[in-house]
Amino acid sequence: MRIIALMNQKGGVGKTTTCVNLGAALAEMGRKICLIDLDPQAHLTINYGINLTPEVISLYDVLLGEKTFLEAMHRVDDENIALVPSSIDLAAADIELASVPGRELVLRRAIEAAQHDFDYILLDCPPSLGLLTVNALSCANEVIIPMQPHFLALQGVAKLLETVQIVNRRMNPKLKVSGIVLTMFDSQTKLTSEVVAELNAFIEQAKGKPLPWAGAKIFDSKIRRNIKLAESPSFGQTIIAYGPTSNGAADYRALAKEIDAMTPATAPAVQVTPEPQVAPIAPTPKVEVTISPSIQSNPITTKVAS
Repeated sequence: MRIIALMNQKGGVGKTTTCVNLGAALAEMGRKICLIDLDPQAHLTINYGINLTPEVISLYDVLLGEKTFLEAMHRVDDENIALVPSSIDLAAADIELASVPGRELVLRRAIEAAQHDFDYILLDCPPSLGLLTVNALSCANEVIIPMQPHFLALQGVAKLLETVQIVNRRMNPKLKVSGIVLTMFDSQTKLTSEVVAELNAFIEQAKGKPLPWAGAKIFDSKIRRNIKLAESPSFGQTIIAYGPTSNGAADYRALAKEIDAMTPATAPAVQVTPEPQVAPIAPTPKVEVTISPSIQSNPITTKVAS
Protein backbone atom coordinates (compact mmCIF):
# COMPACT_ATOMS: atom_id res chain seq x y z
CA MET A 1 0.00 0.00 0.00
CA ARG A 2 1.22 3.47 -0.88
CA ILE A 3 0.15 6.43 1.24
CA ILE A 4 0.61 9.67 -0.72
CA ALA A 5 0.15 13.18 0.67
CA LEU A 6 -0.74 15.79 -1.93
CA MET A 7 0.69 18.89 -0.36
CA ASN A 8 1.31 22.54 -1.09
CA GLN A 9 0.80 25.36 1.40
CA LYS A 10 -0.15 27.68 -1.45
CA GLY A 11 -3.87 27.59 -2.22
CA GLY A 12 -5.42 27.27 -5.66
CA VAL A 13 -2.70 25.11 -7.18
CA GLY A 14 -4.85 22.05 -7.90
CA LYS A 15 -4.29 19.82 -4.84
CA THR A 16 -7.91 18.77 -4.50
CA THR A 17 -8.42 18.50 -8.27
CA THR A 18 -5.37 16.25 -8.46
CA CYS A 19 -6.45 14.15 -5.47
CA VAL A 20 -9.96 13.63 -6.89
CA ASN A 21 -8.95 12.83 -10.44
CA LEU A 22 -5.73 10.94 -9.75
CA GLY A 23 -7.77 8.72 -7.43
CA ALA A 24 -10.43 8.23 -10.11
CA ALA A 25 -7.84 7.40 -12.77
CA LEU A 26 -6.12 4.87 -10.48
CA ALA A 27 -9.52 3.33 -9.64
CA GLU A 28 -10.25 3.02 -13.36
CA MET A 29 -7.05 0.94 -13.58
CA GLY A 30 -8.50 -1.43 -10.97
CA ARG A 31 -6.67 -0.09 -7.94
CA LYS A 32 -8.47 0.22 -4.60
CA ILE A 33 -8.33 3.81 -3.42
CA CYS A 34 -9.04 5.61 -0.14
CA LEU A 35 -9.26 9.40 -0.25
CA ILE A 36 -8.86 11.37 2.99
CA ASP A 37 -9.98 14.99 3.11
CA LEU A 38 -7.85 16.91 5.63
CA ASP A 39 -8.93 20.37 4.46
CA PRO A 40 -11.59 22.11 6.62
CA GLN A 41 -12.95 23.66 3.39
CA ALA A 42 -14.03 20.09 2.49
CA HIS A 43 -13.72 20.61 -1.27
CA LEU A 44 -12.78 16.96 -1.83
CA THR A 45 -15.87 15.90 0.12
CA ILE A 46 -18.11 18.33 -1.78
CA ASN A 47 -16.68 17.11 -5.09
CA TYR A 48 -18.17 13.68 -4.34
CA GLY A 49 -21.54 15.14 -3.43
CA ILE A 50 -21.51 14.15 0.24
CA ASN A 51 -23.94 16.30 2.19
CA LEU A 52 -22.14 17.59 5.28
CA THR A 53 -24.92 17.22 7.84
CA PRO A 54 -24.16 16.97 11.58
CA GLU A 55 -24.93 13.24 11.39
CA VAL A 56 -22.15 12.55 8.90
CA ILE A 57 -19.11 10.93 10.52
CA SER A 58 -16.02 12.82 9.40
CA LEU A 59 -12.27 12.85 9.88
CA TYR A 60 -12.79 15.23 12.80
CA ASP A 61 -14.51 12.42 14.74
CA VAL A 62 -11.59 10.10 13.97
CA LEU A 63 -8.92 12.56 15.11
CA LEU A 64 -10.75 13.14 18.38
CA GLY A 65 -11.00 9.39 18.95
CA GLU A 66 -14.81 9.33 18.90
CA LYS A 67 -15.05 7.12 15.78
CA THR A 68 -12.74 4.67 14.02
CA PHE A 69 -11.19 5.15 10.62
CA LEU A 70 -13.49 2.53 9.08
CA GLU A 71 -16.60 4.07 10.65
CA ALA A 72 -15.81 7.39 8.96
CA MET A 73 -15.36 5.80 5.56
CA HIS A 74 -17.99 6.46 2.88
CA ARG A 75 -18.40 4.51 -0.32
CA VAL A 76 -18.91 6.62 -3.44
CA ASP A 77 -20.31 5.71 -6.86
CA ASP A 78 -17.06 4.08 -7.93
CA GLU A 79 -16.80 0.76 -6.11
CA ASN A 80 -13.00 1.04 -6.00
CA ILE A 81 -13.04 4.37 -4.12
CA ALA A 82 -13.76 5.10 -0.46
CA LEU A 83 -13.75 8.58 1.07
CA VAL A 84 -13.13 9.84 4.60
CA PRO A 85 -14.88 13.23 4.50
CA SER A 86 -13.87 16.51 6.09
CA SER A 87 -15.96 19.08 7.94
CA ILE A 88 -15.60 22.69 9.05
CA ASP A 89 -14.95 21.34 12.57
CA LEU A 90 -11.44 20.37 11.42
CA ALA A 91 -10.53 24.06 11.60
CA ALA A 92 -10.51 23.68 15.40
CA ALA A 93 -8.40 20.51 15.39
CA ASP A 94 -5.21 22.33 16.42
CA ILE A 95 -6.93 23.58 19.59
CA GLU A 96 -8.86 20.37 20.29
CA LEU A 97 -5.71 18.24 20.07
CA ALA A 98 -3.39 20.67 21.87
CA SER A 99 -3.28 18.58 25.04
CA VAL A 100 -3.25 15.15 23.34
CA PRO A 101 0.08 13.30 23.71
CA GLY A 102 1.62 12.52 20.33
CA ARG A 103 -0.99 14.63 18.54
CA GLU A 104 1.14 14.61 15.38
CA LEU A 105 0.57 10.84 15.08
CA VAL A 106 -3.19 10.60 15.67
CA LEU A 107 -4.05 9.94 12.03
CA ARG A 108 -1.29 7.37 11.62
CA ARG A 109 -2.52 5.41 14.63
CA ALA A 110 -6.08 5.48 13.29
CA ILE A 111 -5.02 4.13 9.88
CA GLU A 112 -2.75 1.48 11.39
CA ALA A 113 -5.55 0.26 13.67
CA ALA A 114 -7.92 -0.30 10.73
CA GLN A 115 -8.17 -3.51 8.69
CA HIS A 116 -8.30 -2.58 5.02
CA ASP A 117 -6.89 -3.66 1.65
CA PHE A 118 -6.35 -0.41 -0.22
CA ASP A 119 -3.65 -0.09 -2.85
CA TYR A 120 -3.43 3.68 -2.37
CA ILE A 121 -4.40 6.16 0.32
CA LEU A 122 -4.41 9.73 -1.03
CA LEU A 123 -4.33 12.56 1.51
CA ASP A 124 -5.68 15.94 0.41
CA CYS A 125 -3.75 18.33 2.68
CA PRO A 126 -4.97 21.83 3.62
CA PRO A 127 -3.16 24.91 2.21
CA SER A 128 -1.14 25.40 5.38
CA LEU A 129 1.72 23.81 7.32
CA GLY A 130 -0.24 23.22 10.54
CA LEU A 131 -1.10 20.16 12.61
CA LEU A 132 -3.36 18.58 9.97
CA THR A 133 -0.58 18.66 7.38
CA VAL A 134 1.94 17.28 9.89
CA ASN A 135 -0.49 14.42 10.66
CA ALA A 136 -0.66 13.65 6.95
CA LEU A 137 3.12 13.67 6.60
CA SER A 138 3.59 11.49 9.68
CA CYS A 139 1.67 8.61 8.09
CA ALA A 140 2.55 9.08 4.39
CA ASN A 141 5.20 7.18 2.47
CA GLU A 142 5.40 9.80 -0.24
CA VAL A 143 4.69 13.45 -0.96
CA ILE A 144 3.53 14.68 -4.34
CA ILE A 145 3.54 18.45 -4.84
CA PRO A 146 0.98 19.89 -7.26
CA MET A 147 2.01 23.38 -8.32
CA GLN A 148 1.42 25.95 -11.00
CA PRO A 149 4.53 26.93 -12.97
CA HIS A 150 4.44 30.45 -11.53
CA PHE A 151 7.01 32.53 -9.65
CA LEU A 152 5.13 32.66 -6.30
CA ALA A 153 4.48 28.91 -6.37
CA LEU A 154 8.20 28.34 -6.89
CA GLN A 155 9.01 30.51 -3.89
CA GLY A 156 6.83 28.33 -1.64
CA VAL A 157 8.56 25.08 -2.54
CA ALA A 158 11.54 25.73 -0.26
CA LYS A 159 9.42 26.18 2.88
CA LEU A 160 7.34 23.15 1.99
CA LEU A 161 10.43 20.97 1.60
CA GLU A 162 11.81 22.25 4.87
CA THR A 163 8.66 20.97 6.61
CA VAL A 164 9.02 17.59 4.88
CA GLN A 165 12.65 17.39 6.00
CA ILE A 166 11.76 18.10 9.64
CA VAL A 167 9.00 15.45 9.67
CA ASN A 168 11.32 12.97 7.94
CA ARG A 169 14.01 13.45 10.61
CA ARG A 170 11.81 13.60 13.69
CA MET A 171 8.93 11.18 13.23
CA ASN A 172 8.74 9.52 9.81
CA PRO A 173 12.07 8.47 8.27
CA LYS A 174 10.31 6.64 5.42
CA LEU A 175 8.83 9.88 4.08
CA LYS A 176 10.12 11.03 0.70
CA VAL A 177 9.14 13.46 -2.03
CA SER A 178 8.22 11.47 -5.13
CA GLY A 179 7.82 14.44 -7.41
CA ILE A 180 6.14 17.61 -8.59
CA VAL A 181 2.99 17.68 -10.74
CA LEU A 182 2.68 20.81 -12.86
CA THR A 183 -0.95 21.92 -13.05
CA MET A 184 -2.74 24.54 -15.18
CA PHE A 185 0.15 23.99 -17.56
CA ASP A 186 0.67 26.14 -20.64
CA SER A 187 3.74 25.13 -22.60
CA GLN A 188 3.54 28.21 -24.81
CA THR A 189 4.57 30.75 -22.16
CA LYS A 190 8.15 31.76 -21.46
CA LEU A 191 7.51 31.86 -17.69
CA THR A 192 6.49 28.22 -17.68
CA SER A 193 9.71 27.07 -19.34
CA GLU A 194 11.78 29.23 -16.97
CA VAL A 195 10.09 27.83 -13.85
CA VAL A 196 10.48 24.26 -15.12
CA ALA A 197 14.18 24.91 -15.74
CA GLU A 198 14.60 26.25 -12.20
CA LEU A 199 12.83 23.22 -10.72
CA ASN A 200 14.96 20.82 -12.73
CA ALA A 201 18.12 22.57 -11.56
CA PHE A 202 16.93 22.45 -7.95
CA ILE A 203 16.13 18.73 -8.10
CA GLU A 204 19.46 18.02 -9.79
CA GLN A 205 21.29 19.76 -6.92
CA ALA A 206 19.68 17.39 -4.39
CA LYS A 207 20.67 14.14 -6.11
CA GLY A 208 22.97 12.00 -3.98
CA LYS A 209 22.42 14.10 -0.85
CA PRO A 210 20.74 12.89 2.38
CA LEU A 211 17.52 14.75 1.64
CA PRO A 212 13.96 13.40 1.35
CA TRP A 213 13.62 14.91 -2.13
CA ALA A 214 16.91 13.51 -3.48
CA GLY A 215 14.96 11.09 -5.70
CA ALA A 216 12.18 13.49 -6.71
CA LYS A 217 11.26 14.23 -10.30
CA ILE A 218 9.04 16.53 -12.29
CA PHE A 219 6.40 14.19 -13.65
CA ASP A 220 6.35 13.89 -17.42
CA SER A 221 2.55 14.10 -17.29
CA LYS A 222 1.52 17.76 -17.13
CA ILE A 223 -2.05 18.81 -16.29
CA ARG A 224 -3.09 21.24 -18.99
CA ARG A 225 -5.64 24.00 -18.51
CA ASN A 226 -9.03 22.46 -19.21
CA ILE A 227 -12.46 23.96 -18.56
CA LYS A 228 -14.01 20.55 -17.90
CA LEU A 229 -11.74 20.15 -14.87
CA ALA A 230 -13.32 23.29 -13.43
CA GLU A 231 -16.85 22.21 -14.36
CA SER A 232 -16.82 18.63 -13.03
CA PRO A 233 -17.03 19.43 -9.26
CA SER A 234 -20.31 21.31 -9.76
CA PHE A 235 -21.80 18.05 -11.04
CA GLY A 236 -20.32 16.02 -8.19
CA GLN A 237 -18.23 14.01 -10.62
CA THR A 238 -14.60 13.28 -11.38
CA ILE A 239 -13.16 14.26 -14.75
CA ILE A 240 -13.10 10.55 -15.68
CA ALA A 241 -16.90 10.42 -15.35
CA TYR A 242 -17.74 13.96 -16.49
CA GLY A 243 -15.40 14.35 -19.47
CA PRO A 244 -13.82 10.97 -20.22
CA THR A 245 -12.48 12.15 -23.60
CA SER A 246 -11.28 15.57 -22.42
CA ASN A 247 -7.67 16.72 -22.12
CA GLY A 248 -8.09 16.74 -18.34
CA ALA A 249 -9.07 13.06 -18.28
CA ALA A 250 -6.21 12.16 -20.62
CA ASP A 251 -3.69 14.04 -18.46
CA TYR A 252 -4.79 12.43 -15.20
CA ARG A 253 -4.86 8.97 -16.77
CA ALA A 254 -1.28 9.53 -17.93
CA LEU A 255 -0.27 10.76 -14.46
CA ALA A 256 -1.92 7.74 -12.81
CA LYS A 257 0.01 5.35 -15.05
CA GLU A 258 3.27 7.18 -14.36
CA ILE A 259 2.76 7.10 -10.58
CA ASP A 260 1.56 3.50 -10.59
CA ALA A 261 4.70 2.46 -12.46
CA MET A 262 6.98 3.99 -9.82
CA THR A 263 8.62 1.75 -7.24
CA PRO A 264 6.93 2.32 -3.85
CA ALA A 265 8.98 3.74 -1.00
CA THR A 266 10.73 1.01 0.97
CA ALA A 267 11.87 1.73 4.49
CA PRO A 268 11.66 -0.01 7.87
CA ALA A 269 8.39 0.45 9.69
CA VAL A 270 8.34 3.23 12.25
CA GLN A 271 7.34 2.25 15.78
CA VAL A 272 4.56 4.46 17.14
CA THR A 273 5.04 5.59 20.73
CA PRO A 274 2.57 7.58 22.84
CA GLU A 275 4.97 10.47 23.22
CA PRO A 276 7.71 10.42 20.59
CA GLN A 277 11.02 11.88 21.66
CA VAL A 278 12.23 14.66 19.43
CA ALA A 279 15.96 14.40 18.85
CA PRO A 280 18.08 17.39 17.86
CA ILE A 281 18.41 17.74 14.13
CA ALA A 282 21.94 17.42 12.86
CA PRO A 283 23.20 20.04 10.42
CA THR A 284 22.46 19.21 6.81
CA PRO A 285 23.81 20.66 3.59
CA LYS A 286 21.98 23.79 2.57
CA VAL A 287 20.24 23.56 -0.74
CA GLU A 288 19.67 26.77 -2.60
CA VAL A 289 17.01 27.62 -5.15
CA THR A 290 18.11 30.58 -7.23
CA ILE A 291 15.39 32.38 -9.11
CA SER A 292 17.00 33.68 -12.26
CA PRO A 293 16.90 37.36 -13.29
CA SER A 294 14.77 36.38 -16.29
CA ILE A 295 11.92 35.60 -13.90
CA GLN A 296 12.43 38.56 -11.60
CA SER A 297 14.65 41.59 -11.97
CA ASN A 298 16.60 40.85 -8.77
CA PRO A 299 17.92 37.34 -8.09
CA ILE A 300 16.40 35.73 -4.99
CA THR A 301 17.93 32.84 -3.12
CA THR A 302 15.83 30.61 -0.91
CA LYS A 303 17.71 28.34 1.47
CA VAL A 304 16.29 24.99 2.60
CA ALA A 305 17.68 23.81 5.89
CA SER A 306 16.28 22.62 9.17
